[in-house]
Amino acid sequence: MSQSLATVAYLGAAILFILSLGGLSNPETSRRGNLLGMIGMALAVLATVFGPRVGPSGLAWIIVALVVGGGIGLYAAKVVKMTQMPELVALMHSLVGLAACLVGFASYVDTSVPFQGAEKLIHEVEIYVGILIGAVTFSGSLIAFGKLAGRIGGKPLLLPARHWLNLIALLMVIWFGREFLGAHDVQAGMTPLIVMTAIALVFGVHMVMAIGGADMPVVVSMLNSYSGWAAAATGFMLNNDLLIVTGALVGSSGAILSYIMCNAMNRNFISVIAGGFGSGVPVKKPAGGGDAAEPQGEVVPVSAQETAEMLREAKSVIIVPGYGMAVAQAQHTVYEITKTLREKGVDVRFAIHPVAGRMPGHMNVLLAEAKVPYDIVMEMDEINEDFPEADVAMVIGANDIVNPSAAEDPTSPIAGMPVLEVWKAKQSIVMKRSMASGYAGVDNPLFYKENNRMLFGDAKKMLDEALGALKG
Repeated sequence: MSQSLATVAYLGAAILFILSLGGLSNPETSRRGNLLGMIGMALAVLATVFGPRVGPSGLAWIIVALVVGGGIGLYAAKVVKMTQMPELVALMHSLVGLAACLVGFASYVDTSVPFQGAEKLIHEVEIYVGILIGAVTFSGSLIAFGKLAGRIGGKPLLLPARHWLNLIALLMVIWFGREFLGAHDVQAGMTPLIVMTAIALVFGVHMVMAIGGADMPVVVSMLNSYSGWAAAATGFMLNNDLLIVTGALVGSSGAILSYIMCNAMNRNFISVIAGGFGSGVPVKKPAGGGDAAEPQGEVVPVSAQETAEMLREAKSVIIVPGYGMAVAQAQHTVYEITKTLREKGVDVRFAIHPVAGRMPGHMNVLLAEAKVPYDIVMEMDEINEDFPEADVAMVIGANDIVNPSAAEDPTSPIAGMPVLEVWKAKQSIVMKRSMASGYAGVDNPLFYKENNRMLFGDAKKMLDEALGALKG
């Protein structure tokens, strides 16, 4: 394949990637967007493999790598459950970071293309920045994977003087960057490059360990952005225009999504990086004293049969899915209940909080998998005002996103965070295994409100019983 033909193929792939992002922005067009992305990636891979840069000797190694990588990807697609998608995404981000690091070191030791003067300086800056971003993305994503998979605790690890430690690490990175750029040969420059990589790896671990479990959806989005910039840096190192464009698309879209999600939690990006919810640090009392309001009242349990009766008698039902629904894999039963209620003339809609679950769009994906119609799945801003008119609001495994403390208690750690106001419905039902607090580590007064009922137990089992009672 000639260079001009490869360039045209790269341009076509870049256009397909842009169209793919546009399609993924809407549930109704997401399948088409996903397909366009797959076609674009296939075109990019073919243009790279059969392009002018790959010789006959390297082609065999590339084919072996494609077979091995494709086999692992196919296996993962078959065995990974939908509830494991957040940690899989984090793991994929780590691989992008690792690739950026390996490409950076390979580019530095490669002497086949001699650089002189300004070109040499620019190339070495690309290498240094690319490895820095890649190392932070790699180690940070591995920690995020551990937290999402439950192998690492969700509470943030807040070291003493952690901000000073981060500042010292930044200054060391700048210092070794100067040493690296001033090195006269590869051997002299390798030492500062390796030291910087080690600092970046430690920083990635420290950064994500200091972020609380409640902020993990933002972390996944943030690492997605980092992986995009790492890919763009790799594109500069390899002089590959498609990698630059693709990395910039992923990096910018991830950054925008992180901003949107921070707004949805009434948080700013710096506060997320500085340390997340659930730190156990006492909340500052407001001027004039007074303690944070403790939940008052009595929990009223309800059975699955009673839940079915309330749903049957309702005219308007709003369902709020959370991570508990994902863990129990109850989305298909939820769809059957929705279908049954709609056949009986009940108006059923879903309320989705931007940070419900463990990753952006987690609940939307699960509901789409269960064939829930797109037109009844509403975002928080679209449906929050409708709760007072709803007869029943049913919360399935959510906690922090329906916590009244955010709106009613200015001393709460989540004060000001936009939440789904389910307590304003005529009757609310919360499905949980226990009275445990959510990822933010904050008690939920919703459980004790007079118009709330608690349905304890496994969400799938309880919903199956409620479905049986509805059909009976």
